[in-house]
Amino acid sequence: MASQCHAVTVPPEAGGTRLDKYLTEALADKAEALSRARLKALIDDGHVAIDAPAGARALADASYRVKPGERFIVTVPAAVAAAPEAQAIPLDIVYEDDDLIVVMKPAGLVVHPAAGNPDMTLVNALIAHCGDSLSGIGGEKRPGIVHRLDKDTSGLMVVAKNDRAHQALAAQFASHGRDGKLTRAYTALVWGVPQPRRGTIEANIARSPRNRAKMATAHKAGREAITHYQVKEVYGDGLVSLVECRLETGRTHQIRVHMTSIGHPLLGDATYGGAQKTRKSKLSPEARAALERLGRQALHAHHLGFEHPTTGKRLRFDASLPSDINDLIHSLELI
Repeated sequence: MASQCHAVTVPPEAGGTRLDKYLTEALADKAEALSRARLKALIDDGHVAIDAPAGARALADASYRVKPGERFIVTVPAAVAAAPEAQAIPLDIVYEDDDLIVVMKPAGLVVHPAAGNPDMTLVNALIAHCGDSLSGIGGEKRPGIVHRLDKDTSGLMVVAKNDRAHQALAAQFASHGRDGKLTRAYTALVWGVPQPRRGTIEANIARSPRNRAKMATAHKAGREAITHYQVKEVYGDGLVSLVECRLETGRTHQIRVHMTSIGHPLLGDATYGGAQKTRKSKLSPEARAALERLGRQALHAHHLGFEHPTTGKRLRFDASLPSDINDLIHSLELI
C-alpha cells in the first residue's frame, strides 16, 4: 500500500485540544482510522506538518494545543513487511557450517533494517542465503544477529543460523570476552600519537545529551566501556598512527568515542572527528586524496575469535585490510 496524506483544518470548537487527540478525532471517519498512540508516533517521527503561508513544517510535539483555522497534513507511510525480505546481495563468506556463518561486511552495508534503511541490509542478504534456517531470536528485524558493526565500519561478523547457536554466541558476546572465549580486534587510523602508546581507556558511554544521534563518554551515567589500544605504526612524524583496538565491551561507537575522548579521533570520522581541516592540510596531496576516497571512518574489524556453539572448538579468523584503508596507509607511508 502506498503512503497516504490527510489534510484537516481545525474548527473553532476544537481550539485548545492536544494535537494527538484532535487528529485522532478528526481522522476517525477515514477508511483506516488511526489510534491516538499511532498518531503520536507519527508526530514524533515528523510525519505531521502544520501548513503555513511560508510552507509546511513538521510539528513533532503531540502536546501542542491546536488553534482554530490551523491546517495540518498527516502523512501515513506505506506499510512495510513485518519481517525482512530475502534480497540477493553478494556475501563475502569467510566460514560457514550448520550452526553459523562468518562474513566480511563491507563498508556502507547496514547490518539490519532500521529507520532510514528498511532493506538492502546484511540481514536481507543472509535471509536470501540461509533461507528459513536463520535464527529469529533477537527480534524479527535482526534474525541471527549477535553483534554488529557500524554502517561505515568494515570487517568480520559472525551470525547464528539456528536458535541454539544464537543463544550460545549471544552469551559469549554478553560476557565481553572475560571468560576467555571471545576476542575482537580492530585496526584504526587516528590523528596524532596516543600517549602512552599502549594503554586502556575506561570510560562509560551514554547517549549524548546535546545530540541524541551521537554517543559520548559519561562519568556516572551510561554503560561500562573498556577499550585496550596499542600503537602499531606512526606516519608523518606523528601526524597519524595506526592503532590496534581490542574490545573488552561492545558499546555503540565505542572505539570512535573512546579514541576521540583521549584526543585522537579516527581519520574520516565525520561524526566524532570534529574539524579536521588543519590536520588534513598537513597531509601530502596523495594522502589527502586517499582520505577523500575513503569517505568513512578508518576502522576495520580485522580479528574475531570465539568458541563454536556446538563443538566447543576455538575458532579464530583474521582478515586483511580492505583496499580503501590499504591505499590510505600506502600514501601515509610516503609522507
